[in-house]
Amino acid sequence: MALDSSSLRDLARELGVGTDYWGWDGIRRDVSDGTLVAVLRALGHEIGEDADLERVRRERERSRWLRTLPPVVVVREDAEVTVPVQVEDGTAVSVEAVLEDGSRRPLAQTEDNTPPVEIDGRRRGRARFAVPAGLPLGWHRLVARTTQGEEACDLVVTPRRVTVHEQLGARRALGVQAQLYSVRSARSWGIGDLGDARDLAAILGHRHGADFLLVNPLHASDPAPPVEPSPYLPVTRRFTSALYVRVEDIPEYLDLPAAARERVARARAEVAPLNERADTIERDRILACKNRALAEVFAVPLTAGRRALFDAYRAREGQGLEDFALWSAILERRATYTDEQLAALSDPRSPAVAAAREELADRVSFHAWVQWQLDQQMATAQAAATESGMRIGLMHDLAVGVTQQGADKWRLGDILAQGVGVGAPADQYNQQGQNWDQPPWRPDRLAEAGYRPWRDMLRSLMRHAGALRIDHVLGLFRLWWIPEGNSAADGAYVFYDHDAMIGILALEAQRSGTLVIGEDLGTFEPWVRDYLSDRGILGTSILWFEYDAEGGPLDPAAYRRLCLASVNTHDLPPTAGYLAGDHVALRHELGLLERPLEQELAADEAARERVLDVLRAEGLLAPGAGVEDTVIALHRHLARTPSLLLGVSLVDCVGERRIQNQPGTDEEYPNWRIPLADPEGRAVSVDDIATDARTARLLSTVRESLAEG
Repeated sequence: MALDSSSLRDLARELGVGTDYWGWDGIRRDVSDGTLVAVLRALGHEIGEDADLERVRRERERSRWLRTLPPVVVVREDAEVTVPVQVEDGTAVSVEAVLEDGSRRPLAQTEDNTPPVEIDGRRRGRARFAVPAGLPLGWHRLVARTTQGEEACDLVVTPRRVTVHEQLGARRALGVQAQLYSVRSARSWGIGDLGDARDLAAILGHRHGADFLLVNPLHASDPAPPVEPSPYLPVTRRFTSALYVRVEDIPEYLDLPAAARERVARARAEVAPLNERADTIERDRILACKNRALAEVFAVPLTAGRRALFDAYRAREGQGLEDFALWSAILERRATYTDEQLAALSDPRSPAVAAAREELADRVSFHAWVQWQLDQQMATAQAAATESGMRIGLMHDLAVGVTQQGADKWRLGDILAQGVGVGAPADQYNQQGQNWDQPPWRPDRLAEAGYRPWRDMLRSLMRHAGALRIDHVLGLFRLWWIPEGNSAADGAYVFYDHDAMIGILALEAQRSGTLVIGEDLGTFEPWVRDYLSDRGILGTSILWFEYDAEGGPLDPAAYRRLCLASVNTHDLPPTAGYLAGDHVALRHELGLLERPLEQELAADEAARERVLDVLRAEGLLAPGAGVEDTVIALHRHLARTPSLLLGVSLVDCVGERRIQNQPGTDEEYPNWRIPLADPEGRAVSVDDIATDARTARLLSTVRESLAEG
């Protein structure tokens, strides 16, 4: 039976699914009925005929009336809200807030004239209670009591605004943006690690006056080869990739027996020559060697004090760590399992998984131990950053999502949607759209879980961070869901409770003292930036993409103050390559353009020249200036903005030209595998940064320009 399109679209909107959207070109487009049906299926609603539309509505209404309290209540500290409470009609009910410190606050009942309803032969009534403004920040509990017993849910009181950035005062902050894996030293194992992050932060802070070091997402990848190269496609966003551990910095390394130390040295010798290569990062070889070395160090007994610290770490991270470690232990043995065994192990609640937890206890401890080492080395890197003079320190990066076959998909179960992937509709830079194939949060199930998976992830990321960048922060408002089998352009926006998501982000940031930056580029509704700013979340401005109302380059004075401004981003070539149009030529080679190459090159050059003409008019750029002088002039121009944070890409500091990531590609281009190199193609090491003249010229110029402003 054919579905009534109008009724289908009404239901989709009720469930938080957009039935149309505005494209980057200003044209409104309708979402197809087939896509809406597939998205609703991913939200747990099978729609085959018109009768299903009313059935879904009835089931949702029934569920609301049978629940005593909402699954979670998220409020702002300065706002009073009322909470509906459903009970057997005529039954007396009282509600109190039990605060984190154990104190109790009875809530006052307010008027609610909703008529009772009959559900499953029972009459249910609704009362309403007021949660007052002014409760302390934190994760509290609401407890409802009737003669039938108690029901409870989380009550999360969030700050009106994150105020961490105010600690910077009037002096704006200069920082460096780096893809950590690409920045090696003579001490690396072929890939930049947390030891390199520690040294790089110290050098940038003390030698070059930087206030922060923004690194790519350090989220965990597979525990054994093959490894997904993209840091934006992790298996979990809560824990860290073993690739970033510095083996020699583990305290137990010093206690290795001579034979074991020799085996570790041999493992490192296999990959140490990669530090000198400028063509590619070989993650698979590196991880295999690091895993061998880590096994040797893990075998060294912990002292009583170190054992206590390890146990404390495991207790703090709780079931989330234990499940991730178990998933890692199972995955590294995947080749030994039959298809039937793998199927049984796919459900973390199955008896097979319970048995594996016992059987693989030692490997579970190993993977938990690796995460402990990473946590400690993260703390050391942040301490070195602040000790070197950085006012912020490490700025971590939170990816949009995780892989379809990763640890989070396994352990979080139906909190992540099935049968869809996250992406983006077409825009001027990706005219075919993008499908990142990442399972999104299900808004309803995330709320049912009290937003605790979101909270726990934020806490782990913020523990040793001076700042956190949220990639595609618009995903906290809505995400582009693409059903399996559809093209990237054939999706729909699914909306989230942004007040709850951003409120919890604000709470965890305020408590941990973490400055938060949202990457708010792309297609979005204008009010979103105002909302984020009002909550104390900084935005992002990329010089090439900032335009005024007439479509010309935005005047520096018109930039936002609460933002991180930079000349480029990891999805663009370094400025030297951008000035040459490398990104257009590459997209042409990969078949990603919809217009002829000549038209794209001409349009790109015209857009660049409009910006460079402004620099010439400002007296920052002389006629015939070379590439390095142009890069410096662009950053001097950016320093004239009021933006609180100014980021300089490390690739621009050293003159690198190659792009790290070409959106819209997979294996067509070596994304995320380009080591840091100079204009002549020679690898640039962490130690080189301390004395590199080009780096010093750019950073000192920006620093002086900020001081002048």
